[in-house]
Amino acid sequence: MSGLALLLAVSGCTAAASSDAVASSAPAPSTATASADPTPTPTPPATDAPIVVEELGKGEQDAAVDVEVAGPTQVAFRRITIKPGAGTGEHCHAGQLVAVVEQGELTHYAPIYPGGVHVYETGDSIVEGEGYIHEGINEGTEDVVLLVTYVIAEGQPLAQTDLSQCDPLATPLPTP
Repeated sequence: MSGLALLLAVSGCTAAASSDAVASSAPAPSTATASADPTPTPTPPATDAPIVVEELGKGEQDAAVDVEVAGPTQVAFRRITIKPGAGTGEHCHAGQLVAVVEQGELTHYAPIYPGGVHVYETGDSIVEGEGYIHEGINEGTEDVVLLVTYVIAEGQPLAQTDLSQCDPLATPLPTP
């Protein structure tokens, strides 16, 4: 998994470098604008900037995150929108994923939580491990939008809906 660590390290360096590049190419705000608006709107980066970074989302975890997948690995990024009343269906993963709730509240049913359920809100991050059956449901009144990075064994689906392929020792989901 050193490739993922390298990718993340390079991305961090690139983001830092691009912040400098974008900052140096952006025009300085006028004194009148800066004093009239205590929280200025960020200036979009110049289109001729050599590097442009768009932060799509950010979330935090209270514990350490260890992402490991044995063997060749695929990495995929998705923005997923779940309408009110809809859900992902029961599934598992042949690897791990890291997500940020960009909007809404996701009710997540999984055997990893006390009582089998946890609600994630806007700005929360989610880490799902390998093998266990889980389901995310939008039980709210607005769309749930998730920014998801999958780190899954090569050749496997991003989400396995054939539950016989999931960890047979995993605790079944509670009924919502």
